Amino acid sequence: MPYRFQFRRYRLPFRAPVRTAHGLWSERQGVLVRMEDEAGLAGYGEAAPIPHFGGEAVDEIEAACRAVGEWPDDRTVDAVPVELGCLRHAIATARAGLGGSPSRAAAQHKAIGVAALLPAGRAALSLVGPKAEIGYRVFKWKVGVADVAEEISLLDDLCAVLPAGARLRLDANGAWERRQAERWLERCAERPVEFIEQPAFAKASEGGSARRKTDELLLGLANDYPTPLALDESVAGDGDVERWIGLGWPGIFVMKTGLHGDVAGTLARLAKAKAPVVFSSALETAVGARAALRIAFAWSEGAKSAPTVPPRALGFGVWPLFVDARVEGPTALPYLRAEDVERIDVEAAWNALS
Repeated sequence: MPYRFQFRRYRLPFRAPVRTAHGLWSERQGVLVRMEDEAGLAGYGEAAPIPHFGGEAVDEIEAACRAVGEWPDDRTVDAVPVELGCLRHAIATARAGLGGSPSRAAAQHKAIGVAALLPAGRAALSLVGPKAEIGYRVFKWKVGVADVAEEISLLDDLCAVLPAGARLRLDANGAWERRQAERWLERCAERPVEFIEQPAFAKASEGGSARRKTDELLLGLANDYPTPLALDESVAGDGDVERWIGLGWPGIFVMKTGLHGDVAGTLARLAKAKAPVVFSSALETAVGARAALRIAFAWSEGAKSAPTVPPRALGFGVWPLFVDARVEGPTALPYLRAEDVERIDVEAAWNALS
């Protein structure tokens, strides 16, 4: 079956730079794709790799899109290299959207809570109150940015301004060595910390020895301390989840599904293992956000025969994110509803890049 295949590369500035352990992130780059069938029906997808996670580059995605051509058939589209997981996911999303009424699993949940993203450092303290007033009860704080002692001293200040019953997620983006991680875990043991995300990380480019050492560190920390740990950068590509399940990972899996070419296979492995999952934004545009949120709303932990487990708060409390509001996802609120996701206008985001 022939398609019309189009793509648009984008470079979109954030309203405010995102400060993480990897440095200051001021803009998002990626590629939107559009597929149209013979009946004139269109679907959209987004390939938005995260540079500091490793994996494919936007230049590689653009080159592969040019190689696909404007009028490919199924065989040409399916021949996109498996190494380009983000692009394969974008193409699968666009294909699923053909027909106007996208082919997708029915939503398991009518509404899911959302975690509010807090900036690094002391700036987080002044934002908790306003976000709590509109109903947020889960907050995500970027750490691993400043001196460990300085950030740890801020933890109690931050916990003191949290509303009753609120939970805090700490995201280190792989910044810590063993002793730094142990200091944090010792301090968090009696605080309202839901989990610590990616205390340490080694890129594939650092070599097998560094990765094995980091894997052992993460597994040891997860088994030695009561505060749960979560993997994010460590499960950013196809095969990573299966490897960590095989290693007996006892913690949480943070899933940025747009980074995976084989999303269905990855989620099937997580479901079989009855693994705890948090779905998280990759700071993508409305196109990728709708695809990721549809997956999150369709997810139900464990086997189909098991009772539905209430999902953990989504890591999608990131909007408003871009200077150009036409490419934004849904308004960030303490809860997202399935109908909010379906109202996301992906065609408007595509047109905004013309």
